Amino acid sequence: MTAMRRAVEFLVTRVLRSRIGIALAIAVLVFAVIGTARLVTGPVDPAIGLSNRPREPITTVDPTEGDDGVIATPVPASPSTRPGELTPQQTADRFARLWLGGAATTAEKWQSDLRPLSTPGLTEKLTGADPAGVPAEKVTGELVLRPRTEAFAEVLVPLETGRLRLELVAPDGRWLVDAVDWERE
Repeated sequence: MTAMRRAVEFLVTRVLRSRIGIALAIAVLVFAVIGTARLVTGPVDPAIGLSNRPREPITTVDPTEGDDGVIATPVPASPSTRPGELTPQQTADRFARLWLGGAATTAEKWQSDLRPLSTPGLTEKLTGADPAGVPAEKVTGELVLRPRTEAFAEVLVPLETGRLRLELVAPDGRWLVDAVDWERE
């Protein structure tokens, strides 16, 4: 009995009065509470809880209220053309055919042919360009018009080795090519 008494006395006077002893007592108490709670609640269903996602989207607006305009994008305005001028598709088609036909001509002739269909900025960028460096020879499909505003449109021209992307602007109703980009396929 004296050994038991000494053990209890050591526990009460030394261990429980130290920081380590108090931390151990709190840890035992926490594990006891968690273990008791698990025993009382029974087995846990993995389909419930935070990992379960809703089957339908969570809405914050009544669906009968109509379109709030946040997600919907406005339909771009149709490109406007001044009477008697080329449409964006016609301008892009002529520009693409001239751009592709430059390998059989001189650089000066090629640039002078493209000048009436180009903005001054593009004409300046094409200065010194070599028509032999054009990576395609012919148009292989229909041009695709992507209107952005009344005075800005993008036209995609399918070619045998990729796609030519032309950006057209019409500040005064006359469509001109402002940028040329090449995408390989």
